[in-house]
Amino acid sequence: MQKIVNGTHIIYKEIDAYEIQKFQQNRYPLLFIDCADEVIVGKRARGFKNFTYNEWFFPAHFEDEPNVPGFVQMEALTQMFLMSFLTIPENEGKKTAFIKVESEFKKKIIPGDRLDIVAELDFYRRGLAKGSSVGYVNNDIACKADLVIAIPDRIRQFRPKSEPGGYRRRKIIRFCSAYGFMQNALKVS
Repeated sequence: MQKIVNGTHIIYKEIDAYEIQKFQQNRYPLLFIDCADEVIVGKRARGFKNFTYNEWFFPAHFEDEPNVPGFVQMEALTQMFLMSFLTIPENEGKKTAFIKVESEFKKKIIPGDRLDIVAELDFYRRGLAKGSSVGYVNNDIACKADLVIAIPDRIRQFRPKSEPGGYRRRKIIRFCSAYGFMQNALKVS
């Protein structure tokens, strides 16, 4: 792995499967990217997954006509997308959660194919990331996804602090104030 600091950008080159595990929680047999060729932290990631016939899912999907299941394609696209924002220093190694996924499958991927993935981060703030990933086989689009992913630990940091009386009490007081009611007229405990 090579780290380059270029002005305000951090760029990683040639992140192998072992080094990818420093940034995200996925491990064998659910790590579906082999290499991240280039990651521009907070912007985009580019890499690939080679599908060989000895992958654990091919015998079951399907014995007479093996192809890569949709969930594996989706996970490979997502894992490359994760590299675009989990490489931000305060996010390294954090757990993530899907919020929203919209996917399209355009071409069957079979043993021997290499899935080249390009992921773009459109928005990242307070532990919420939005963007897209596109997978190519022989320069043809095989699959793509629009993703919204959360980092729960980061989101928790931005939760409002609780006040005495809790959320319900604050909401009732705001309602009373907005509509001119006397706050003392409502006994809220």
